[in-house]
Order: sequence, then structure tokens, then C-alpha cells
Amino acid sequence: MANRDELSCQEFVELVTEYLEGTLSPAERARFQAHIEDCDACTIYLEQIRQTIRALGHLSEERIAPSARDRLLAEFRDWKRGMGSAPPI
Repeated sequence: MANRDELSCQEFVELVTEYLEGTLSPAERARFQAHIEDCDACTIYLEQIRQTIRALGHLSEERIAPSARDRLLAEFRDWKRGMGSAPPI
């Protein structure tokens, strides 16, 4: 049984944005960083998110075509509902 202070991989994924934005509480940040130390898969995931931000972070919402924005939002909603992976865009 996992220690109650340990993050699950799902909790880790849910906290990535807050971690990268620096808005986690000190206690949550410590739990997040402890998880990175022990989980290779989440470490890779975090690096992929960082690479995505570096590659696409300069895009503003205004520069995305409305149809592309709508499709991205729909794919994200489907993913959140657990409907499987999104098809390539």
C-alpha cells in the first residue's frame, strides 16, 4: 500500500501545470518532486510537456484558427472523459 504522502501518477499529471507555473504549495511541490525522483515514466512525461511548451509556447490563442481551436478543445474533452487517445491532428 502506498504512503498517503506519495503522489499517484494520475495525481502527478493533474498537477503538472501548477508545478510548471510555480503555484503548488511547498508541501505539494515536495510531493511532486519526490514522485519525479522515483518514477521514470512521469519524469519523461514532464520533460515532454516542457518540450511542448518550448516548441509551442509562443503561440497565442488568437493565432490559432477557430476550427483548430474547436477541434483541440473537443479532443481534450473526449480525453478527459476517458474515451481513449485522440487521433492525430
